[in-house]
Amino acid sequence: MARLAVVGLGTMGHGMAANLLRAGHDVTVWNRSEGRATDLVALGAREASSLADAVADVEFVLYCLSDDAAVRAVTLGADALAAVVPSGAVVIDLSTISPEASAEVRAAFERRGAHFLDAPVFGSKGEAAAGGLWVVVGGDDETVGRARPVLEAISSSVHHLGGAGAGVRMKLVGNLIVASQLLALGESLSLAAKAGLDLDAVLGVLAVTDFRSPIFDGVGAAVRADDYSPSFALALMQKDARLIAAFARELDVPLDGLSVVARYIDDAVASGHGGENASALIKAVAARAGAQLAR
Repeated sequence: MARLAVVGLGTMGHGMAANLLRAGHDVTVWNRSEGRATDLVALGAREASSLADAVADVEFVLYCLSDDAAVRAVTLGADALAAVVPSGAVVIDLSTISPEASAEVRAAFERRGAHFLDAPVFGSKGEAAAGGLWVVVGGDDETVGRARPVLEAISSSVHHLGGAGAGVRMKLVGNLIVASQLLALGESLSLAAKAGLDLDAVLGVLAVTDFRSPIFDGVGAAVRADDYSPSFALALMQKDARLIAAFARELDVPLDGLSVVARYIDDAVASGHGGENASALIKAVAARAGAQLAR
């Protein structure tokens, strides 16, 4: 079993650390604010007093942080991860960030002599807690091979997409599909409601057809229950939509659908729903249509 550190014990990091402990790994944890590690310590983790303490003599360092700024704050600078991680360790960034930020932190770790994988994850709070995330990885074959047992402890599957940056690029592609499905669901339910259809019956059709989707199943039932409790906050989806748009502009790829999704996301956030689940963009869709979607 590996010696590893988990840095950041938010919604994703906490579940990952617990599953790494259950898999038998030697886990040290560190979080900027106190009080997040109590149950992990009960499972066998060691709580570090500083970043340098957390990564001393580890083989792997994992972190999953909210955005470019958070990743840079934790990894770059005089006392940050890239300054204290042991040479030869494998650093695994599970965050959804821009390709530019990923390349910047990769370079900092490689100057230190560490190996780096960009390995963002699909899934949210429930999958992190259950060890059922889907990991998309960018990096060289040897480092991915070394890291695979660690990644498998937190995931349902691990997908090596290619060299440096391939994982973070795949994450933006995948999040475009997620956002597009949420828009499609919101518009379809709004149209069905205005057409006088029973929305529970509509969801029953969506659950069995050749265009069925787990997102339609889970989010559809939650929308009917007026449940937008966050597993992945709308404000984070807003951040991701902006990353996707910038990525597409760089590659000269028009994403007309994303422009529509982004407008609804911005409207929903402006209406105070940024802390709710990402599916709250459907509230803006329904409001524009004048449709009632909850029972």
